[in-house]
Amino acid sequence: MQSLYKGVLFDIDGTLTSTNQLIFDTFNHILKKYKGKTFSNQEIIALFGPPEEDILRDLFGDKLEQVQADYYAYYENNHQQMVDLYPGIQELLEELHDAGVVIGAFTGKGRRCALITMEQTEIIKYFQIVISGSDVTNHKPHQEGIMTFMKQFNLAPSETVMIGDATADILAARGAGVHVLSVVWDSYGIEDVTRMNPDNVYHTVADLREALFKSSSKRSFV
Repeated sequence: MQSLYKGVLFDIDGTLTSTNQLIFDTFNHILKKYKGKTFSNQEIIALFGPPEEDILRDLFGDKLEQVQADYYAYYENNHQQMVDLYPGIQELLEELHDAGVVIGAFTGKGRRCALITMEQTEIIKYFQIVISGSDVTNHKPHQEGIMTFMKQFNLAPSETVMIGDATADILAARGAGVHVLSVVWDSYGIEDVTRMNPDNVYHTVADLREALFKSSSKRSFV
């Protein structure tokens, strides 16, 4: 079956993989160890934008090297028991791959954690490019990562779609002039996402698949 798009760019956390709780737990592990306190989920979410290495530098300063080592160790060691693909994601990636679609990832997380997640869930083989927060100068919601994807694979905006669970994905897509599909099966900002992109919100992978492979009134620039 032919996809409506030549290039599909996925966010990772909350879109492909159930990593949100692991991220919260990893931050709180090091906050408890080095500062004797923990943050609420919303306080951690408020830090998002730059990759974790930049966040840790701001929080811990001269302890950065040891804090980073502890952060990555906790993230990797707890990944297998806490993280999985959302139901239907692997099949969707296989179908896009078989249809000859260029598949990329554009995530705000750092490259090291992004690769841990993609390798442990065994989806890295489907992706032709991974653009992490470590790889861009301007982080989401800036469109730099999307522009990099289109330039590398010679894709026009009309041929490209960004899929993510956060308002940052919507803003980045709008900045790049590409289509954007919002998924909310594990979104921590579902109300804001739905308000910003009401005609392109998907609650199941099956519904997302229809938007990628069939003509739909939801296929529009936003």
